[in-house]
Amino acid sequence: MSSAAVRCIRKEIRDLYVNVQAVREPDNEAFGTGSGIIIVAETSTGCLLAGSSLGKRGKNSDKVGIEAAEMLLGNLRHGGAVDDYLQDQLIIFMALAKGVSKVKTGPITLHTQTAIHFAEQLTKAKFTVTKSEDEDSTKDTYIIECQGMGMINSSL
Repeated sequence: MSSAAVRCIRKEIRDLYVNVQAVREPDNEAFGTGSGIIIVAETSTGCLLAGSSLGKRGKNSDKVGIEAAEMLLGNLRHGGAVDDYLQDQLIIFMALAKGVSKVKTGPITLHTQTAIHFAEQLTKAKFTVTKSEDEDSTKDTYIIECQGMGMINSSL
């Protein structure tokens, strides 16, 4: 699984440091049997992006590794600061913050669109999503910008 993932990534990124940490959960702590892989890359600016895939009965372990590698490569290609799974998680914090928040992402996920919709319905925050203009036009990069509501915790 991990060797297939590394081979897939090295087709695009040849000069690559790889640190494989295989984990087997103790039988008394695991529920059922299964496999999976999480691949994390740190960019030159310190951003952490990831790709993952789960194995299942009858699914080749190389396929699992390649799926995770392709997900990671997709997240690296777009040049954003967050991966597909983090972008929607940031919306609530942007909505609650004071002032303007911006985040550079890849293609906007349906989860992110939904989070923006409900954040605007539930708060006074206003979001705009624009195609990033400072990037290579072939990259699918966007800027999510929010004028936050300035929530203050009165208990602090």
